[in-house]
Amino acid sequence: MNTVTDPQLLIARQRAVVAALRARLPAHCVLFNEEDTRPYECDGLPAYRQLPMVVALPEDEAQVVAILKTCRDLQVPIVPRGAGTGLSGGALPIVDGVVLSTAKLNKIVRIDAYSRTAVVQPGVRNLAISDAAGPLGLYYAPDPSSQIACSIGGNVAENSGGVHCLKYGLTVHNVLRVRMVTIDGDVVELGSEALDAPGLDLLAVFIGSEGMLGVVTEVTVKLVPKPQCARVIMASFDDVVKGGNAVANIIAAGIIPAGLEMMDKTSVRMVEPFVKAGYDIDAAAILLCESDGTTEEVEEEIGRMIAVLNHAGATAIAVSQSEAERLKFWSGRKNAFPAAGRISPDYYCMDGTIPRKHLAKVLLGIADMETRYGLRCANVFHAGDGNLHPLILFDANQEGEFHRAELFGAEILELCVEVGGTITGEHGVGIEKINSMCIQFSPEEREAFFGVKRAFDTAFLLNPDKAIPTLVRCAEYGKMHVKRGQLKFADLPRF
Repeated sequence: MNTVTDPQLLIARQRAVVAALRARLPAHCVLFNEEDTRPYECDGLPAYRQLPMVVALPEDEAQVVAILKTCRDLQVPIVPRGAGTGLSGGALPIVDGVVLSTAKLNKIVRIDAYSRTAVVQPGVRNLAISDAAGPLGLYYAPDPSSQIACSIGGNVAENSGGVHCLKYGLTVHNVLRVRMVTIDGDVVELGSEALDAPGLDLLAVFIGSEGMLGVVTEVTVKLVPKPQCARVIMASFDDVVKGGNAVANIIAAGIIPAGLEMMDKTSVRMVEPFVKAGYDIDAAAILLCESDGTTEEVEEEIGRMIAVLNHAGATAIAVSQSEAERLKFWSGRKNAFPAAGRISPDYYCMDGTIPRKHLAKVLLGIADMETRYGLRCANVFHAGDGNLHPLILFDANQEGEFHRAELFGAEILELCVEVGGTITGEHGVGIEKINSMCIQFSPEEREAFFGVKRAFDTAFLLNPDKAIPTLVRCAEYGKMHVKRGQLKFADLPRF
C-alpha cells in the first residue's frame, strides 16, 4: 500500500474523505480538525504517535458499514479503535487513513440469566458487563488491569486476559459469538450462542486479530456465577528464584488457583506507598494466590497452597480474612502500572509469555539486562500462566534512554522465545513487537498469517502494517538486530 505523505496531497485527500463520509454519516460523527483528532494520536503506548487524518465515530452498525464501504471505494486505510487502552500501538493511526472508533457503540443489548450470557456492543466497558450482571449473581471473568476503562471490542481484538485468566481463561475462552463487518461492508456472524457452531472455527481466528480482519459491532460473552467465597494468600520470599519455583510447584501439585500473580521487590516498593495494600517491602518477591468456590473448597485449597508455599521457602504468609482485605491485596497488583509513575518519569510495559518452569531463569536474565542497559525494571506478571509484564523504567527527557528501553524490551522478548515462550500473551503485537515476530516465526509461518489476512481483506486496508512483518522488514531487522545496538523502529514517526 502506498502511503500519501505530501502535505498538499494529504489536504486534498482529507477533504475528499471527509466529504464522502459526511455524505453518509451525521457531521458530528466525522472529525478532522487537529484539536478534535489529537486525542486519537496514540493508544496506551504513547511513545509512538501519529495525528489521524480523519476520525469516524459511528453510532450504529449501519454507519460502520457505510464507513467501511466508503474507505474501500476510496482505498483509504482504516484503523479500528476501542477505548485506546492497548499497550502495543495497535491503534496507532496511519497518516493518510481513518481511525474508526467504536466508542459510541456502547449499549448492553441484553443479559440472559438462564443461558448465562450477555450481548453487548463493542464500546461497552469490560467492568460494565459485570456491574450489569451483578444483580443476577453473575459476572464476566476476564479482568485486565484496565478493566474500568477498556472496551469489550478492544478485548476481542487483543484477546485480553487479566489476573483471573489462569482459571477462567482469556477472552477467546469467554466469547461465544462476534458480529462483525468486513472491509467490503458485509455483516458476518462468527461463532454461535449455542454450544457449537457449524463450519470452520473462524471465531478463534478473529479473536486476537488486532483489527486486521474486520470491525466488531456486537459480542456475546459468557457469564459465570459469582463464587460463594474467595480468599487470597500473600506469600513473601527472600529470593526470586524461590518465588518462581513456588509458582511451578503449585501447578505441579494439581492446584489451579483463581489467580496466581507475582511481583518483585522493585514493583512492591513502588506500589505499597501508593496503595497501602500491606505488602512486605523487604521481600525479594511476593505471590498472590487466590482461591474461590464454596467455603469448604476454598478452605481446603488454601491449606494445600500454604503447604506448597512453605515447602518452597516462603518467609511470611498472610491470608485475607474479609472481602475488603482480599480486594486490598489485589489493589496493589491492579495499580502496579500507574504506581510506576511515582518512581520514574516514564515506563515501557513489555508482554511476553514463558513456560512456568523458566520463571526464575528469565527473572535472573532480566536482572542482568538491568545492569547492561543501565535501567531499572519492575516485574509484575500473571505467574500462573507465565505471562510476564516487565516495566522498564526510563526518562524520555534523557537522551538515549528510550532507545535503551526499546533494546532492553526486545532482548526480553528474545529471551522468552529462547526458553520456549512467545513474544506476547495478551497485549498483542501492534507495532511494538512487529520486529520481534521475525524472531518468533519463520518466513513460511508469516506468509500463512498473510494468507489469512488476504482472505478477509485483499486490499490490506484494515490496520495495515501491524502485527505481521513483511519479508523486507524481517530482512532489515536481521541487519539491525537488537544485539547490534541499532534502532528498533527506525521507520516509525516520532513526535
